[in-house]
Amino acid sequence: MHIYRTHTCGEVRESYVGETVRLSGWIHRKRDHGHLLFIDLRDHYGVTQCVIEKGDAGFEAVEGSRAESVVTVTGSVVKRSAETVNPGLSTGQVEVRIVEYQVQSAAAELPMPVFGDQEYPEDIRLRYRFLDLRREKMHRNIVLRSAIIQSIRQRMTDQGFIEFQTPILTASSPEGARDFLVPSRMHPGKFYALPQAPQQFKQLTMISGFDRYFQIAPCFRDEDARADRSPGEFYQLDIEMSFVEQDDVFNAVEPAIHGVFEEFTDHQVTPLPFPRITYADAMMKYGSDKPDLRNPLEIIDVTEPFRGSGFSIFAKAIESGSVVRAVPAPATGDRPRSFFDKMNDWARSEGWTGLGYVIFENGGGKGPIAKNLGDERVAQLRTLSGLGDGDALFFACDKPNDAAKLAGLARNRVGETLELLEQKCFKFCWVVDYPMFEYDEEEGKIDFSHNPFTMPQGGMAALEDKDPLDVLGYQYDIVCNGIELSSGAIRNHLPEIMYKAFGMAGYPEADVESKFGGMLSALKYGAPPHGGIAPGIDRIVMLLADEKNIREVIMFPMNQQAQDLMMQAPSEALPRHLRELHLRLALPEPKVEDKPKTENTQDA
Repeated sequence: MHIYRTHTCGEVRESYVGETVRLSGWIHRKRDHGHLLFIDLRDHYGVTQCVIEKGDAGFEAVEGSRAESVVTVTGSVVKRSAETVNPGLSTGQVEVRIVEYQVQSAAAELPMPVFGDQEYPEDIRLRYRFLDLRREKMHRNIVLRSAIIQSIRQRMTDQGFIEFQTPILTASSPEGARDFLVPSRMHPGKFYALPQAPQQFKQLTMISGFDRYFQIAPCFRDEDARADRSPGEFYQLDIEMSFVEQDDVFNAVEPAIHGVFEEFTDHQVTPLPFPRITYADAMMKYGSDKPDLRNPLEIIDVTEPFRGSGFSIFAKAIESGSVVRAVPAPATGDRPRSFFDKMNDWARSEGWTGLGYVIFENGGGKGPIAKNLGDERVAQLRTLSGLGDGDALFFACDKPNDAAKLAGLARNRVGETLELLEQKCFKFCWVVDYPMFEYDEEEGKIDFSHNPFTMPQGGMAALEDKDPLDVLGYQYDIVCNGIELSSGAIRNHLPEIMYKAFGMAGYPEADVESKFGGMLSALKYGAPPHGGIAPGIDRIVMLLADEKNIREVIMFPMNQQAQDLMMQAPSEALPRHLRELHLRLALPEPKVEDKPKTENTQDA
């Protein structure tokens, strides 16, 4: 018999009754019934109930073992009585009568229990992540993550993609976030950067003559945490293809993403092909380039009914370039009377001046805005919105971008508050036709709005003949339930167009050469038209696991301050390490409130 186990804790069934088995695992739970002592023994595969009677050899050892101790149990499999069968366990028809019992590793007193569904502070969970990962939900999430990645890999190879690994130590590049820098011991004063994404390397792979690349790629960005973004590092399904147009990328990605979601959920998944929404339409109808299509509400433009109207606040703002966007709020049976005041309070709490509204009733309108607007213009609002008595409109009046933002937030708020979102579904879409450039108000200049390596629609002619703010790029995002899974683009593979585009964004040719010399050099030796995308693995798993926080699907995540509480990282470097790297620390001065107080201090 094997020294540790003949079977796993999820394997023993009724067909094993009468056999002697050996199991090893963790004591999940222990229950004392007086003359009988039960332990639920848990391993990676499941749980088996084991039992020992008072007076049997080993009873005192079982009685003295703490939960989460690692033990080996040898005994005979017996059928449970009908009233003690546990249908919640795959092994619930049987139990093991303990004959031999050995403690492999005794557990100390636990800082947090593993058994049960109690919630614990995140700092405790992350400090003792090895315990947290023993909990059923967390264990299931990590196994799900592995299965999803395996499925993605298979789906990509089935389409003829080849997996390559790109460098981790590389050069710094402006990807939009801060780099993690790694000092070089062999080259004093110089630094590597951890890749924010394998962007340039995957393009170089295409230029090197490989046709279809993918990688489950680690990416590193020194940025703040969010619910759907892990600080420090994350993983993405990195994809690049040669001799493709935008539709070719969609046709490769859609079946893989759709297939994975259908494989790992019983929810409804948007059928192929996924709908395509232009950036302009997304901002107009949903107030966001990450539209949640589970929400049936659509924003409408109602600038004209307010232009020159008696509602002077909006009328004057329109004269100075503002617009008015309206969010429908349909009458529902459970809409509380306080709904409108709470929406206004919510808008103010988010930093806006407020959220005006009109309620349609008796063929007219109700509320201060309706009173100042007049019956004729209220009727125009009713016609534009297609709403009826009992329905309402909320208004956002501001410059176009800010009006879209407030309307988009209000659309989400109304949809959630009135419980309008479609349930048990994954609603996908592509957002396409992004502007190539945007105007940076703070810097007072044109800059790239997204990926600077994107091919402009219309090529060189568009850059030379159009207003920069009217130039669109072959840039696209894939969105699911209001969460951006990925950005992608058809790349700019022509050096002359790259110089021109960067020049319009204020980058001299010398700067382009210094920052992207390797890429430009490769483009000058024959580059195929190519494009790609990189859906986020962590976000895909988060959606399929039905988790709100991305740290619930990452094995060893950092906290929101980008700290690994378990391994105590980041930590101070030893002086000898700093000397080897030729580094001297220039730490920031402590804040006044952080300075230790001393006696007999005098005013400066």
